[in-house]
Amino acid sequence: MRMELPPEPVNFVNRHDERQRALQAVDGWRGRSRPLVLSLSGPAGLGKTELARLIARTVLDRFRDGVLSVDLDDFRVDGVLDPGDVLAQLLGSLGVEPELVEAQFKARCRQYWNKTSGAKLVLIVDNARYASEVVPLLPASGQSVVIVASHGPLYDLEDGAAVDLSLPPLEELAATELLGLIVRDHRLAADPEAVRALVRLCDGLPAALHVAGRWVRAHRLRPLSRLIPALQGEWEEKGVPGVERIWDTVYSGLPRHAGLLYRLLPHHPGATFTPESAAALLGLGQEVCEEALEELHRAGLLDLRDVLEVSGVEATGRMRLPGPLRAHALRRSRRDAVNGEDAANGEGSEGGVGGEVAAAQTRVLRWYVRQAQQADRFSAGARLIVADVFDPVPGAPDVPLEDPEDAADDGARAERAERASRWLHQERHALFECVRLAYERGLDAEVVALSEPVWTYALDHPHQSDVAKVFRLAVAAAVRDGRHAAWLVRMRCQLARPLWESGELDDAASELAAADAAVGLLGDSKRDGKLRASVIESWGMLDGARGEWAAAADAFARSRELHVAISNPYGVMLQTYRTGEARAELGELETAHRLLSEAHAAAMTLKRERMTGRTAFALAGVLHRLGRPDEARQLYEQSLQGARKRRSGFDQARIHDAMERLEEAEGRSLEAEGHRAAAHDIRRRNGLA
Repeated sequence: MRMELPPEPVNFVNRHDERQRALQAVDGWRGRSRPLVLSLSGPAGLGKTELARLIARTVLDRFRDGVLSVDLDDFRVDGVLDPGDVLAQLLGSLGVEPELVEAQFKARCRQYWNKTSGAKLVLIVDNARYASEVVPLLPASGQSVVIVASHGPLYDLEDGAAVDLSLPPLEELAATELLGLIVRDHRLAADPEAVRALVRLCDGLPAALHVAGRWVRAHRLRPLSRLIPALQGEWEEKGVPGVERIWDTVYSGLPRHAGLLYRLLPHHPGATFTPESAAALLGLGQEVCEEALEELHRAGLLDLRDVLEVSGVEATGRMRLPGPLRAHALRRSRRDAVNGEDAANGEGSEGGVGGEVAAAQTRVLRWYVRQAQQADRFSAGARLIVADVFDPVPGAPDVPLEDPEDAADDGARAERAERASRWLHQERHALFECVRLAYERGLDAEVVALSEPVWTYALDHPHQSDVAKVFRLAVAAAVRDGRHAAWLVRMRCQLARPLWESGELDDAASELAAADAAVGLLGDSKRDGKLRASVIESWGMLDGARGEWAAAADAFARSRELHVAISNPYGVMLQTYRTGEARAELGELETAHRLLSEAHAAAMTLKRERMTGRTAFALAGVLHRLGRPDEARQLYEQSLQGARKRRSGFDQARIHDAMERLEEAEGRSLEAEGHRAAAHDIRRRNGLA
C-alpha cells in the first residue's frame, strides 16, 4: 500500500460538517468507472490541505491501494503546468518505472487509466487552478476517491464534483478552540476579551491562528492585555488587515537572520526547498540557516514536520512556505526594499532587498549547478562535458551524495548512483527554473552547465516537454556568449535529440547543421575530438530515426575512427556497438556479428554494466538470425540477469519478448509461453497490457 501522507497535524478543529458530508458521500458512492470527486475550495490559509489529508486518513481502511498525493504547484514552471509530468509522477507512485512511461500524452493517459482501472485508492490533488488540470488525473475507477483542493470552485469539472465543499473561515468558537490548542496557556482563560480580540484579528484563518498562537506562546511573561494592543495599535491607523498585522508583528520580532531567510524563501527556484538549498539561499553557513529555520518554525511561519522523523514516518527533507505566508514574505521583501531597512543593516551586496535577492538567487543558482554536476557524475559516471566544474559555494553545504567510485562493493556503488539519479529527478523543477533565471540574468556559463545534468536526467526520463525548453535556452546562451565553440556544438547536439525523438526531424537536422558549422572552430584537444565524433554520431542517430540505416552505419563508423584516433576506449566501444546495430538493420549479419562481439567484449572490459547488457542483447538477436540459437539463448540469459540486477522492467520485457520468439522458432512452446507470460506481467504491472 502506497501512503503519501505527512505526519498528522497536532491541532485540528471543527470542519465537522464538511467531514460528515465527505464521509456520507464516500459511503453512498456507487460509481462504476468514474471516481468520487470531493472539491474543497476557499481562500489560502483555511486549512484545505489538512482537511483533505484528514479525510484521506479517516477513510483509508476502505481503500486497499492507499493514498497518492500531488501538489500541482510543484509542477509549475514559470506558472505553467505540464499535466504529462504530473501523470509521470503518479505512474511512478503506482510502480511504473521511468523507461516504461509512455512518451505521448494521450498514451500516458491510457497507461494511467490501465493502472487505475479497478483500483481502490485515494488521490489528493492540491493547489488546482482549473478543472482542466484535474480531469487527466482522475483514476479510471468508480471505487476510488479524488480530493481536490483549490482556491475557487472548479465549475468546469466534467459532470461537476460529486461533493463541492466550500470552506468558510472558522467561526469564533472553533477559532478560539484552535488557538487554545496551539498556545495551551492559562492566560487565555484569564483574559477572554483579549482572546476574542486576537481571534477576530485572525479572520478565522487557521494559518493566521497558528502564527498568532506561536507568537503568544513566545511571550509567556506578558499578560494578553498588553500583548494584543501591540497588534492593534499602530497598524489600525495604517488600515492594515488584521491577519497582515499578525504576520507583520511576528516577522518584526524575528532574529535578523531568520527575517532575512523569510524574505528570501519566496525567491527560491522551485516550489519546495531543502535545508541545504535554503542554506545556499541564505549564504551564512549551515548552522546559521538551521537556527533560522527553527526560528521560523517556532514563529509558526514554517512547518518542519516533513524534515523530521515523527513516529517512524520517513522524513522527506523538503519544505515549503504555505501559500498565504509565501505571499506575505514576498510583500515584506518588496516593502523592505522601499523602506531601505536592509540597506541600513548592511545586508545585501547591492544594498536593499533588490540587491539582497539578486545576490541570493545568484548564489543558489551556482549552488544548484555544483550539486547537479556532482549528481550527474555520480549517476552517469565520467563523461564528456563542456562546462567548467563549479567550486563549492561559500556558506552553503553540498548535498550529502557519495561518489560511487569510492564504494566498497557493487551493491553500494549501485545504491550511490541511484541516489544521485534520484536527486536529479527530485530537483528537476528547481533545475528548470534555475536555467530560466540564469538565462534572464545573462549567466550563460550557468545555463550551459545546468543543461548537461538535465541531459542525464532526460536519458532516464525521456519525453519531458520542459527538457527541450532547457536545451533551447542553452543553445541561446551559447550563441549569446559566442566565445566557446564547444558550447555551441554540445548544446545543439543536446537539443537535436529530443527533437528527433518527438518526430521533429527537420528541426533536429537544422540544429545538427548548425553544430557542424561550429565544429570548424574547435581546437585540437581530446575533448574537441570527442565533440567532433559526437556530432557525427548524432547525425547517425538522426539517420536511424529516418530509417536510413546505410547512412547511419557510415556515420557511426566515421565517429568510431575519430575515437580511435584520440584513444577514447569508451567512445570506440559505443560506436562499434552502434555500427553493429545499423549493419544488423541492413541485414549484414556477419559484419554485425563481428562488430557486436567486439563491442560486447569491450563493454565487459570497461565494466560498463548497462552497455554490457545492451551489447549482449543486440548480439543475441544477430546470433538468432544467424541460426545459432544456443549461443543467442546464453547471451539473452546474461542480458536478462543484468536487467534484473538493475531492476529495469523495460529491458526485462524486451528480452523476454526476444526469448519468446527464439523459443517459438525452436519449437519449445512451453518455454516460449513462460517468456510471453513474464513480459505480459511486466507490462500489466506498468499499465501497458
